[in-house]
Amino acid sequence: MSRERKTLTIATSLIVTGLIAAGLAAASPAQADQRYYDFAKVVASKPVYERINSPRTECRSERVGYETGRERSYAGAVIGGIAGGILGNQVGAGSGRAVATAVGAATGAIVGDNIDNGGQARASRPVYEERCRSVDNWERRLIGYDVTYRYQGREYTSFLQRDPGDRLRVSVRVEPQDD
Repeated sequence: MSRERKTLTIATSLIVTGLIAAGLAAASPAQADQRYYDFAKVVASKPVYERINSPRTECRSERVGYETGRERSYAGAVIGGIAGGILGNQVGAGSGRAVATAVGAATGAIVGDNIDNGGQARASRPVYEERCRSVDNWERRLIGYDVTYRYQGREYTSFLQRDPGDRLRVSVRVEPQDD
């Protein structure tokens, strides 16, 4: 057999095979997609919720005690009183010397006390601290629906993202059974 003849025979075989395949596909288009759509009656649709915890922080200011000034020292008053008394005694003369000594001692005691204690009177004030705690914050979130529907006398159940209403579009697939 010549080379031209072999090439022609192969080309003819390929063309015939392609035509047969195209004819089979065109002859039965329903076999390519054996699915159709119909509607089923919804029997029940029950919402499904999910519980989600989103904790939050609550803070408040709470009194925890009192802050007091430091303990007072009396050494400054004593030393100031002695120094003031000596100074007043030297300033005064005659009967005024006793008065000058007393005034100098009192003034020295006050000045010495203020110097030693920083001029602060003994006082207390409340002390507050911020106290925080985590508090649960539960929420219900709708995640979908458990749907029961009836199609051709049989009931089916599915989970759907949305409520279908009174009827539900269903996909019906037909396949032959090889018994």
